[in-house]
Amino acid sequence: MGSIRTFKELRVWQGAMAVAMEIFELTKRFPVEERYSLTDQMRRSSRSVAANISEGWRKRRYPAAFVSKLSDAESEAAETQTWLEIARRCQYLTDAQAERLDQQYEEILSQLVAMISKPEQWTIRPTPSNRPPT
Repeated sequence: MGSIRTFKELRVWQGAMAVAMEIFELTKRFPVEERYSLTDQMRRSSRSVAANISEGWRKRRYPAAFVSKLSDAESEAAETQTWLEIARRCQYLTDAQAERLDQQYEEILSQLVAMISKPEQWTIRPTPSNRPPT
């Protein structure tokens, strides 16, 4: 973990934010009839990836809660990949756009799985000063 002090320093969070913002921009061009369906779903799930990572970071004192939030981020990333494929098949995204975004999510998913697999490298270990009273 090193000296990371805030979730904003995490490469996985930075990647999730970057792709969420790209999806926001691309969905501006989707047909108006998709505004309350595909557009909203893609924006919501893509934003949720970064949000769950930040929530997980704040729960580092509790390894199970940390892993749970990262698992939620993993699920939201996979959901977004499905929305991207639907957008591609509807021809709202080009094959190249969809593939590039899908690859970015594969990288994010890889980073999340690595963090979930070794939570002890990321969580805060109890010390006498931060242990709950018994």
